[in-house]
Amino acid sequence: MKKLKRGVFILAFCIALFPPIWAVLAPYVGVTTGAVALICAGLYVTNGNKASDAVKISFGFLMGDFWAAFALFIMNYLPFNKDINLFITLFILGGLGVIISALLERWVFCPALLCGWAIGLTILAPVGYGKLGTLPVQIGAAMLVGVWYVGVIVNKMQIKIENLFRRKSKDE
Repeated sequence: MKKLKRGVFILAFCIALFPPIWAVLAPYVGVTTGAVALICAGLYVTNGNKASDAVKISFGFLMGDFWAAFALFIMNYLPFNKDINLFITLFILGGLGVIISALLERWVFCPALLCGWAIGLTILAPVGYGKLGTLPVQIGAAMLVGVWYVGVIVNKMQIKIENLFRRKSKDE
């Protein structure tokens, strides 16, 4: 059996502690889509935990969230059957999303836009355009929590804890 390094246990502790705090607090601040934060943190971590990319990842997620609501708006008003409306909307917005994120690559991370769009559509489509209410705002808030709190802050806390253990090991 593989021996686990101390860093794995520190990461496990940070993941066991910090995201559940958000899960408990989210409904109290009016966010019913709290789990979105974990998905978004996953993309942030997959990108290498680069705090330098957190802004463009955040903008990508928020644009994807907007893209989802906009897609439902478009599909609501296209005159064709629902399958053709879906295809046309996804075709146009998917292509535009990639082009816009390429033109604004300094500010928009394309994988975050596409992931955010998928998250938004998954949550918003069953609700329907006419009943969105504050859901897009809640999704956006959870996305930002995922990048900044579960991503950036948890990573910084993990590094601080690891450094404490390193200093303590050197002192002994």
